[in-house]
This record gives sequence, C-alpha cells and structure tokens, in this order.
Amino acid sequence: MSQSFKNITLNREEFEELFRTHFIGLTYFARKIVEDMDGAKDIVHQVYINLWEKKNEIDLGTPLKSYLYTSVRNRCMNYIRDRKKFSTNEIPEIEESIDSENVLEYKETEARIQQAINELPEKCREIFLMNRYDGLRYNEVAAELNLSVKTVEAQMSKALKLLREKLSDLIIPIITWLFHSLNNW
Repeated sequence: MSQSFKNITLNREEFEELFRTHFIGLTYFARKIVEDMDGAKDIVHQVYINLWEKKNEIDLGTPLKSYLYTSVRNRCMNYIRDRKKFSTNEIPEIEESIDSENVLEYKETEARIQQAINELPEKCREIFLMNRYDGLRYNEVAAELNLSVKTVEAQMSKALKLLREKLSDLIIPIITWLFHSLNNW
C-alpha cells in the first residue's frame, strides 16, 4: 500500500486493511525502541487512532507506510522521554545496549547535549524541543505558539547552528553511539 494521503480518502475498509497490513510490523518496530511489548502495542494503537481521527486533515505527499513508521518512532521517543521523567535514578533502557565501559561516556555526552539545549535562548529552545522531542512539524509549532512558519524555521536554524557550534567536538562520539545503537536493533 504505497498510496499517499493526497491520492486517497481513507474509508473504513481501507483503514482496516492498513491496520491489518502494518500493525504487527509497527508493533515490533516500536518494541525494539521501547523494549516493552505492551507499551509498543499502545503506541501503535494511538498512531492508528490519531490517523483515523485526523484522516480528513492530513494532507501529505508521504506514503502511508512511511507516515505510520515515522509517527510510531516519534511516539516511541515521547514514551521514552516521559518514562525517563518518572524514573530519574535509572539508566535509560537504551543505555543497556551499550557496554558498561561506554555508559559513563554516553552519560557525559548526553549531559553535554542537554546542557547545550538548555543554554539556547528561551524561545529558540522551546521551538527546538517541540519539533525535535515532541515530534511537531514546523506548521504545528507555529500554530501552537501563534508564530509564523518562517519564524519557526529561523529559530530552528538558529538552534541547530548554536548546537553545532557547542557540540562540534562530539560528532564522532554521537555517530559511534548511533551506529552502535542501530546495530542492536
């Protein structure tokens, strides 16, 4: 099913077919990220509920499968972030895949990234977090903050430039960590 939203009107039968076709794959994809089958199922269900509720509003040139996987990934990141808020003394689950000698390096890198984000100007930081951590698109951030999309784009460019400058020495450790994490999926 490589149809895009622009080319279809999602009726009940098409939605059910989309659900049957992708639910299991999306659930296992989510489980690899959140390492919790019940949480993964809940995440995928929420993505489908959101898709059904907004079926007439969503207008993307994106294939449905890509939209679903992106939505699941974003919700997984939110799920991990929210769980992290409630268990501040635990090492995040994603760190369990990193061997013990790299955990300290990972925590230091994570702390530096968080510090750099915290040092962004207030509005810039708010827009960055809404886009990168909450998974909102520029137009959604703009609507929520009553700003123009151009302002959001400018603030995101500023945030990324400042983060690149502050974290330029971390590029190799971040790439190494990403490569290690992706190999464990």
